[in-house]
Amino acid sequence: MTSRKQELESFIEDLTKAHKENLVSVILYGSAATGDFQENISDYDLLVVLRHITPKDLTDAYVAAREWQKMGHRLPVYLTASELKDAADVFPIEYYQMKKAHIVLFGKDILSEVQISDENLRHQIEYELRGKLIRLRRLYIPACNNAEKLSEIMVKSFSNFIALFRAVLSLHKIETPQTKSAVINSMAQHFKINPNPFMKILEIRENGIQSNFDAIKANELFTQYIAEIEKVIELVDKA
Repeated sequence: MTSRKQELESFIEDLTKAHKENLVSVILYGSAATGDFQENISDYDLLVVLRHITPKDLTDAYVAAREWQKMGHRLPVYLTASELKDAADVFPIEYYQMKKAHIVLFGKDILSEVQISDENLRHQIEYELRGKLIRLRRLYIPACNNAEKLSEIMVKSFSNFIALFRAVLSLHKIETPQTKSAVINSMAQHFKINPNPFMKILEIRENGIQSNFDAIKANELFTQYIAEIEKVIELVDKA
């Protein structure tokens, strides 16, 4: 039985054969690069950088991508080298996170050449936080009387908010920790955010809900979760 590392190495080899001289870089980012990877929960986030991308270039990757998906992995992000640099103003959060923690699996470290504006970063952080808060409120209504459903909503949104909290720390020139728990503690230390609801959701994410975690407790946790997110939004708005 092949390991995940072997699967990754095999996929990189297949990509180099498929794209040949058109391939600039293959970069691993996300939890697998930060040391926060969780088996059966996390996935490999891959960025494939080509010199040019046409439908023919994507077709070249079909066989490799098909086998990668069969192993249960999601497809990589494809960008050209010029797109990677030109899009930094519209994807500053994603780029900052990739620059902060990534592993070059093939080719050059093209992320080191990307420049990110603080104002673009602040704007996207606020946009993403407000959008995700609005979505949480909508999802809450049909789930409010069910502890399992409400827990699922919080768990599914958790990683997105942690990613945004990393961006908040970066915006304020604070060293960004890699693990989720360390990000929560750093937010609590620097911005007086209550870490307890986030730590509880992290516990549920990793271990599941306990038998005594009923709808009342789930609602209490959700209320605390929302309140702290609103504090972060206010912080970013005033940055």
